[in-house]
Amino acid sequence: MIISVLITGVSGGGVGRQCIKALRLGQKKYKIIGTDINPLSLGLYSVDKAYLVPRVTDPAYIDVLLDICQKEKATIIIPGSEVELIFISEKREEFIKNGILPLINNHKVIATCLDKWQTYKLLLDKGFKMPKSYLPKDKNDIQSRIKYPVVIKPYVGSGGSRGIFIAQNDKELKFFIEYLTKQGASTIVQEYIGSADEEYTVGVLHDLNGKLLGSFALKRIVKGALSVKFAIKDYTKNQIYTISTGISQGVVDDYPDVRKYCERVAKALGSTGPINIQCRKVEDDIYIFEINPRFSGTTSIRALCGYNEPETLIQKHYLKKSVKKLSYKKGTILRDLENCYIDPQEIDLITEQGFIKNDKRKI
Repeated sequence: MIISVLITGVSGGGVGRQCIKALRLGQKKYKIIGTDINPLSLGLYSVDKAYLVPRVTDPAYIDVLLDICQKEKATIIIPGSEVELIFISEKREEFIKNGILPLINNHKVIATCLDKWQTYKLLLDKGFKMPKSYLPKDKNDIQSRIKYPVVIKPYVGSGGSRGIFIAQNDKELKFFIEYLTKQGASTIVQEYIGSADEEYTVGVLHDLNGKLLGSFALKRIVKGALSVKFAIKDYTKNQIYTISTGISQGVVDDYPDVRKYCERVAKALGSTGPINIQCRKVEDDIYIFEINPRFSGTTSIRALCGYNEPETLIQKHYLKKSVKKLSYKKGTILRDLENCYIDPQEIDLITEQGFIKNDKRKI
């Protein structure tokens, strides 16, 4: 039996593309239908059937997805972008009513974790280590309880390290707050914790009923243009402050203290699905600085190591099979950029008719 899966937001190297790759590495065969708003999204040319769709703000968006699922007999949907994730989580029952299983966390977890301030307060209340943070009222709201350097970023969304900056003094902090405010972003200020040499990305997977299925830890290699968003030198010390990109590579190992801590965090949040936790170790303490309530940009990396999250949930909830707690092999995962030639006629075709069928290419 070939299972038809619809994956949205398949542009670039993001979550949608990683889920495509993970399913291609799976034990079963899948018919993968990909959607995106942009005809130049590479993922559209790596799936079995590709469709252009409107933005989630379009009133027709939900009906378009349901029509595609019906036409392609897709019984599973995986959102590949955060805007689609929150929208599909709000419409979960509508998909289920039409025989389509969304492989997503519950709406409460998604809504909480996409708001960094709410996540910070909730985890702090539950006793977890968090970098000191506050929401500035304006650019002049400088709180001395947080020592420099500090990280400034939007507190809603901004997956993939977008809109993140480091400030080392009042002048820089005021500038970045004002800059992000002008860009329409609500800003959170957070103390810079630890070192990029002890940074981890951890996937914790619960089934859709809340049973723990496993956790996976990768210690990031934050070096080179692919993994470093930016690195700045301390003005007074011989020290470099680094922010990583959303493109993770690194060493896969057991890291039991990090994994168990992140499992506790996911449980405290009430996770019922995939969740990705980014943290740093500082001596014996672990500090959480980002949580993404979805599959991760490292989903295909995990599948390479035998830890295939999308397929595990499909086995458990669609095929109704008993699944063992996930394990994985250790090793080092390195990444690079990839190139793919696309015939102009293919781009013209999907632009004109809104869909294409890919018979040969599998990227």
